[in-house]
Amino acid sequence: MTIKLRLLLPALVFACLVSAVVSSLGAPLLPAIAEAHHVSGTTAQWALTATLLTGAIATPTMGRLGDGPHRRGVILVAVALIAVGCILSALPLGFGPFLVGRVLQGLGLGLTPVAIASARDALPAGKASSAVALLSITTVSGVGLGYPVTGLVAQWGGITAAYCFGAVVAVLALVFAALVLPRSSVRTGERLDVVGAVALGVLLCALLLGVSEGEDWGWGSPRVLGLLALAVVLLAFWIWWELRVERPLVQLRLVRHRSVLTADVAALLAGVGMYLLLSLAVRFVQTPASTGYGLGMTAVIAGLALVPFSAGSFIATRLTPSLARLTSHRALLPIASVVLLAGMLLFSLARGSMWEMLIVMGVNGLGVGLIFAVVPGLLLGAVDASQTASAMGFNQVLRYIGYSVGSALSGVILEIHTPGGAAFPDDAGYTAAGLLSAAMWVVTFVVTLTLPGRGGRRGRTEVTPGGSSLSQADEELLAEESLADAESPAA
Repeated sequence: MTIKLRLLLPALVFACLVSAVVSSLGAPLLPAIAEAHHVSGTTAQWALTATLLTGAIATPTMGRLGDGPHRRGVILVAVALIAVGCILSALPLGFGPFLVGRVLQGLGLGLTPVAIASARDALPAGKASSAVALLSITTVSGVGLGYPVTGLVAQWGGITAAYCFGAVVAVLALVFAALVLPRSSVRTGERLDVVGAVALGVLLCALLLGVSEGEDWGWGSPRVLGLLALAVVLLAFWIWWELRVERPLVQLRLVRHRSVLTADVAALLAGVGMYLLLSLAVRFVQTPASTGYGLGMTAVIAGLALVPFSAGSFIATRLTPSLARLTSHRALLPIASVVLLAGMLLFSLARGSMWEMLIVMGVNGLGVGLIFAVVPGLLLGAVDASQTASAMGFNQVLRYIGYSVGSALSGVILEIHTPGGAAFPDDAGYTAAGLLSAAMWVVTFVVTLTLPGRGGRRGRTEVTPGGSSLSQADEELLAEESLADAESPAA
């Protein structure tokens, strides 16, 4: 391979890691953001939720553009906007401009599906699948890296220094990507589905705003009920439109393939559980000991508490191929659900010390890593190469919707358990949130255990949307080969 081709994967991984690190600049800094901008903790939560919401809105559009000739430009523009957003958030202009900067940073969350499409297009077949597995966990790994690093920078120089740090690494990623990214081999693009993009954006904004502000406005208030009703109506319209339009923003018909459906459901639920836990953990660790339950740690220690989460997710990518051979590829998602159920029960019942929190984060990181290591294999075995960015893009959308819902839910549950006039919630709020997450993993276990079995016996031939035939046996073989490649040195 040429030098540029050898540097392609490091450049893509670096860009995706920078995006993940910058997106995580909200969670460990929430107390500092609330204090610096004189807003409540619930309002400060939007520093994280707005970024994740933007990622959910931008990802399908970036995925669609990533399947065409503009892939290189999409990646470079997204990384550039991350840098601009960091600079805007660093300036002392008030909470409004700060939030706009966070929105711009959220555009970088759409990089992963485009990066995966670029790797699958440019790298040799033997390297592509391991590259996809590596890129798929950059979001999880980036959070684990970003929290302690940005917490340390913030402790040294405040939130301004943290976002200046984000701007510097984003510029470095931009230069690296500009030097090595090749042009897409696809020379013809498709017209962008503007109606679908706008409808999806308004739908997600209505849903997240209604969920996030339900406690403050009242769950039965006209504003909350109106927003949730609007979200339902727009969802119905968006599905109808995407199935009707000739060139949809998202190929919803791909979801009819049971492997794609399983991957999408797993990504959505894992996203909710992941950010529900992360948001709870960083707030709990930083809660003053004077409350009677908090650990009273700094933002740096709160960030370090998430390192086991990142380490667990990385370990999961190394264990996944062996587990798939010992059990089966289909069994990994239910196994991951059981691990996550155990992790959230531990959080609910045993979080009174730092070492207990480290164990909780490691167990949950292992479970989330298992899910995100399995998902790419399910998708790659089901779609044509020309649909990689679109399929991964929709999966990322569901993942980011899950992130946003989990982030918002954590704020809502803790707000419900905050007595009037109190600065911090009751300890029972964290227990309630943990048990809710545990119940969600029970549902995930049932879904992932039963959903892949639908559609007939092994060996049944299915037709991918691109027109090529793929037997169920071949599909599972491709998925398992994708996981096995994660064991190679390139991963």
